[in-house]
Amino acid sequence: MAEASLQPRLGMVAGEASGDLLAGLVLDGMRTRWPELRASGIGGPQMAARGFEAHWPSDKLAVHGYSLEVLRRVRELFAIRASLRERFLRERPDVFIGVDAPDFNLGLETALKTQGIPTVHFVCPSIWAWRANRVEKIRRAADHVLCIFPFEPALLAEHGIAATYVGHPLANVIPLVPDKAAARRQLGLDDGDEVVAILPGSRRSEVRYLATRFFEAAALMRKSRPGLKFVVPAVPNLRAEIDATVAAYGMASHIQVVAGQSHTVLAACDVTLIASGTATLEAALFKRPMVIAYNMHWMSWALMKRKQLQPWVGLPNILCRDFVVPELLQDAATPPALAAAVLQWLADRAAGSAKIGALETRFTALHHELRRDTATLATDAIQKIIRRS
Repeated sequence: MAEASLQPRLGMVAGEASGDLLAGLVLDGMRTRWPELRASGIGGPQMAARGFEAHWPSDKLAVHGYSLEVLRRVRELFAIRASLRERFLRERPDVFIGVDAPDFNLGLETALKTQGIPTVHFVCPSIWAWRANRVEKIRRAADHVLCIFPFEPALLAEHGIAATYVGHPLANVIPLVPDKAAARRQLGLDDGDEVVAILPGSRRSEVRYLATRFFEAAALMRKSRPGLKFVVPAVPNLRAEIDATVAAYGMASHIQVVAGQSHTVLAACDVTLIASGTATLEAALFKRPMVIAYNMHWMSWALMKRKQLQPWVGLPNILCRDFVVPELLQDAATPPALAAAVLQWLADRAAGSAKIGALETRFTALHHELRRDTATLATDAIQKIIRRS
């Protein structure tokens, strides 16, 4: 039996950088319990650093929306999934763990589960926000779901799906009290600077739709407050595109673009203009005011809008069940509107408004709620699945 031999064999698939990070943290917990653990599938550098054998890199799964980019990649993704399915059916891992990437992983999990391979899905798909029809897909696909938000297990239980709340790993990575001064020193910023972090997304499609709006907004903000400092943490493979867009708006000497370092940038800033996604939760854990924005192809927006189940899109607002920070989406995400919303936060901070303190208090409470020993809780749940098999 795998547990007796202390050498469990795992199949894993993690999509994109966020999934790679989550999977890496879980691998840490499992390797503490099972030092001879073997894991293979699709992963990124964080997983590779833990001894994971990647048959394909995780960025192969980094597609978004309903654009032509996705349609062009469908055949390739189907071929990869079919090949991986056949490999796992031959090798028979003790458990398969799909980390995020539900469009890819749920289908793979279903195929493996029907052939007797136990399956775990890590990160509950956002059935509480949109695509509620995924509930039946999850039930068919996963023997167990590892949830990063506290309200999710009860929701899944209503549909007969076993789940465990394991906390959000980012809540352990990000300190409860970020060191703003140290982050500024690292970036060459002064303590007295007014700093705006600009995060236009980690996907090429996001950058293409948002970067021009964000940098035009930065130009407008600078006219109003000439001393503002702007910092952009760029995903390495998008650095050239971001640099070119900054230059096109004549902001090359006013916007500091750095490679990665998103956590350092969020710790250093006073407010952030940010693309909707996981980064907004990171900003909340850094207790930073933010303006959340999103824009995509009109067809993708029309399809998503019809499936939206809640009035909020940004994770901080969803988790707080309130519009604690502004959301400017699609046609509302104009450069003047984005600039005005960011400048309002800066004005509130300069005036010592109670609004800033209230937001920081709310985000601190959220941080405590999400902070759990994720690696151990996830490993406990996975161990039970292996025992049952």
